[in-house]
Amino acid sequence: MTLLNEWQNFYVIVGSAAGALTGLQFVVMALIADMPAMEQESNAITAFSTPSIVNFGVVLLLAAVLVMPWHSVLPVSIIWGLAGIVGLLYTAVTGWRFKVQRAYSPVFEDWFYRVVLPIIGYSALFAAAFIARFHERGALFQVAAVVLMLLFVGIHDAWDNATYLIFYKRGEVKPTPR
Repeated sequence: MTLLNEWQNFYVIVGSAAGALTGLQFVVMALIADMPAMEQESNAITAFSTPSIVNFGVVLLLAAVLVMPWHSVLPVSIIWGLAGIVGLLYTAVTGWRFKVQRAYSPVFEDWFYRVVLPIIGYSALFAAAFIARFHERGALFQVAAVVLMLLFVGIHDAWDNATYLIFYKRGEVKPTPR
């Protein structure tokens, strides 16, 4: 029995949650699709909503990879390293999108949840790829922490997006132009 077998239930639960939450994001987008569009909405959606889907997707990917019948952690660590690098690059793009979109002026909380925490998470995921070579159990706990963080960041961001769009569309919140 490898160390990976001990994590099966955790990743089945986390992967199922990520899959369900991704589906809910699609439902929310479909429900608000008929509402009047705000100026620069497509740029704001790529800056604010898409990172939630990406984070849920990474959680789902990692969960799927970690329940596969690997014989050791080392081959999986290559996937962790690649996912960490891609996640860091994507988060940099997200930060750039925040700056160029004009529909909403991001506040500290937006930057913290959509840029800072994912940078920390994807950096830790990348680091776990190297830690696994010397301390497999520690690397597995580190990846589990990253997966949970990305899941909760995605939940926060999805809730934030949904509530903002609902209140904006109903006219209860005015956009904060730059």
